[in-house]
Amino acid sequence: IEHSLSLCYRNKLILAPMVRVGTLPMRLLALDYGADIVYCEELIDLKMLQCKRVVNEVLSTVDFVAPDDRVVFRTCEREQSRVVFQMGTSDAERALAVARLVENDVAGIDVNMGCPKEYSTKGGMGAALLSDPDKIEKKREERPQHPVSCEAIRAIAEALSIPVIANGGSHDHIQKYLDIEDFRQATAASSVMVARAAMWNPSIFLKEGLRPLEEVMQKYIRYAIQYENHYTNTKYCLCQMLREQLESPQGRLLHAAQSSQEICEAFGLGAFYEEMTRELNARRAELLARTPEAVAEPAEDTSGVIKMAVKFDRRAYSPQITPKMCLLEWCRKEKLAQPVYDTVQRPLDRLFCSVVTVAEQKYQSTLWDKSKKLAEQAAAIVCLRSRGLPEGRLGEESPSWHKRKREAIDQDPEGSRNQEHTVPGELCKKLFVALGSGEESPLGGW
Repeated sequence: IEHSLSLCYRNKLILAPMVRVGTLPMRLLALDYGADIVYCEELIDLKMLQCKRVVNEVLSTVDFVAPDDRVVFRTCEREQSRVVFQMGTSDAERALAVARLVENDVAGIDVNMGCPKEYSTKGGMGAALLSDPDKIEKKREERPQHPVSCEAIRAIAEALSIPVIANGGSHDHIQKYLDIEDFRQATAASSVMVARAAMWNPSIFLKEGLRPLEEVMQKYIRYAIQYENHYTNTKYCLCQMLREQLESPQGRLLHAAQSSQEICEAFGLGAFYEEMTRELNARRAELLARTPEAVAEPAEDTSGVIKMAVKFDRRAYSPQITPKMCLLEWCRKEKLAQPVYDTVQRPLDRLFCSVVTVAEQKYQSTLWDKSKKLAEQAAAIVCLRSRGLPEGRLGEESPSWHKRKREAIDQDPEGSRNQEHTVPGELCKKLFVALGSGEESPLGGW
């Protein structure tokens, strides 16, 4: 569907493009609080050209998915008429190809010609595109700590007939909503683009004034869960909001969180997470029931597969141990061939299921997972539990190889203290030497 209306850039409040910040939850939150236009984070043309456009019926989104199944860009109907796609590019043909890929899902397309950071300029992108005019090049080294030049922006705005958007005011000028208009008048710009002030509290766009940070963060988390934002990105954005409160009890809980569920629990949204997870799973089940031909199942004859409904929860296991490690070590001890994992992805919702073969017997979890790694861990759990073997859970009797590892560390407390500064490869070598049994290190091939 072609857009019939062009995007207007006059008298607008705009969420600036910010790396790792301008993902879908933040853009929707900014729109809720009064932003007129929202920019996505800068996305590199080469990455986008590898992506496939996928309509996600579960989330009601359009996803641009990389070959490794990572969602590079996600958008939805709610923002379609107000989101601007910003790309990093140094090649006109690639830029055009990306524009054609996303043109029907966004309101505008922007080529980054202003970013002064090395990761952009070293590839000939961002401010490097402005390196020919001498005057402009001398402005490109500015960083957030430098004061904004309102006079320079005013001179440009007064010399041009096209809209000029002023940004850079978060450091000295924009602390509340009314400051945005003062900044616009000081620069004579048509519109104002806000970056860090919006990252710290997206309700900066609200005419009625800033909302309490706790309320803003909870609303952000709800969007993040609703649209399955990766927990590391959610965590990063919340850390930017907390700022000086990162050492508070809540900040420490956030810092320790290793999943979306743990983030929700840190902010009193555990029940919401469970409810939304059930709702999304119900949507998946409904779609699968309507389109049985789209369901991918493991290729093997499953009549002889031992199945259980289990999932791998990292929090339930010892920090250094996984079920796959336990299963691999048991196979080595029994002089069996190492486990073989056959993992498939379901096209409809891109979830994974794995079948592991051990001693000619196959094992599978009936629950589908978000990643290949999690699906394989679940299959390993099924095998271990069906055979009555330890799987590395907290409070469980440790496998013999893990006991030997702990004994070796206990005999060398100095080595134990040094381990947290050791890279994984060096740790494996140290454990191999410490065991002194001539066996291969249990961490090898993990």
